Amino acid sequence: MASDDKSLAKDVKSLQEGIHALENALGGEDPKKIVSQHIRLLHDYNEAKDKAQVLIGRIAALKGVSVKQLHEEYGLDLED
Repeated sequence: MASDDKSLAKDVKSLQEGIHALENALGGEDPKKIVSQHIRLLHDYNEAKDKAQVLIGRIAALKGVSVKQLHEEYGLDLED
């Protein structure tokens, strides 16, 4: 039992050190705040991308070409 307790204490200490290292890597910022910021940035990116796709669609219609052709003309990735 005593060796189990020592092993458990060693594991706990190792995990605490790992947590401390991760907190330092985050620069002391709250992880929930970081995740919220990333979600907000992804939302902003997706909105901008959607608006750009609408414009590309309109330009393609005005030129009488497909959206795919317009992507190729401007060197845009169809997947992005």
